[in-house]
Amino acid sequence: MRLDPHQPLSPEFLSMVQTRVDHFFDTQRDLLAQTGDTLDLVWDQARHLARGGKRMRPAFCYWGYVAAAGAADEPPTAVIDIAASLDLLHLSALVHDDLIDDSDTRRGAPSAHRALEAYHREQKWPGESPHFGRSMAVLLGDLLLTWSVSMVEQSSMPSERLKRARPYLDAMRTEVLAGQFLDLVHQFAPSQDEDVIPNARLVMEFKTAKYTVARPVQIGAALGLVSDDVQHGLGRFGTHVGRAFQMRDDMLGVFGDPEVTGKPTGDDIRAGKKTVLIGYALQGATPRQGATLKRMLGDPDLSMDDIEVARQILTDSGAVDATEKAIMAEASAGMRHLHRLDLSAEGTDALMTLVHAAVERTS
Repeated sequence: MRLDPHQPLSPEFLSMVQTRVDHFFDTQRDLLAQTGDTLDLVWDQARHLARGGKRMRPAFCYWGYVAAAGAADEPPTAVIDIAASLDLLHLSALVHDDLIDDSDTRRGAPSAHRALEAYHREQKWPGESPHFGRSMAVLLGDLLLTWSVSMVEQSSMPSERLKRARPYLDAMRTEVLAGQFLDLVHQFAPSQDEDVIPNARLVMEFKTAKYTVARPVQIGAALGLVSDDVQHGLGRFGTHVGRAFQMRDDMLGVFGDPEVTGKPTGDDIRAGKKTVLIGYALQGATPRQGATLKRMLGDPDLSMDDIEVARQILTDSGAVDATEKAIMAEASAGMRHLHRLDLSAEGTDALMTLVHAAVERTS
């Protein structure tokens, strides 16, 4: 089946990714079954997490491959396997991220640690249910990270091509963890108002920009044996688009519809995230508004009325307009870099469409 580059996230593509994830999970269940049925709760939670999601990272990876190698009538299974493995890495990060942020929900359902906590409570086991849920979530995130590596190594990708992609895979795994460390440090460390945006951009570079777009597209292009010069250009393309993706995420975290995003509105403020959006607000707010916003950051008990006050400050300070302009500037810069590269027309078209999907999304 030849995939349509004008619909890079088509139902057909999503189905291919899900099929390969399901196939891989089936092989892993055979390993878990050696322990009996005790780990069925782990299996069930992993399968639940692996169903759905935007699949942006697999898409950037696959269409990066097409941009380098051209489209085939039947997408290579090994390429889809490696693209799909990036979603397992993403799931690992989500499980740990929700645990760090003490988030109750993910994709409209209980987050992993909350679901596992509830399981302990329902079984009426001795001990503390929250401790059980948190501990199991740490291990589940580790397991998904391990599986993301295994899915790559068990693919049928020729060794020469995999060797070309492995440095980008290795970098991606380290960079996202570096981004998580930076995010946590800047969330808690005192900072001057003028430092919020530079610090937020550093977090954004590692936690999102490289991990969401730049590395996935470079991994796919490496599998397609693209030249080093083009790889460098794809890195710049991906970094710009990844920044736009994260800033859109920051906007949705405060202004998004929870029925669409699957996350409570204002959780980033309750968690004390010092995003670019917050940085712009602190620059443009009155002293009174700035003091109010700072008091709100990191308060887990904020009501929706409080969040509405924060929204008004973000709007009145010009932070919303400034962030929207920054999103468009980064996306435009990424597209300019893309058009300078010697890539297949189908791959370029698909990557352009993915840029719009990344920055114009509502979830």
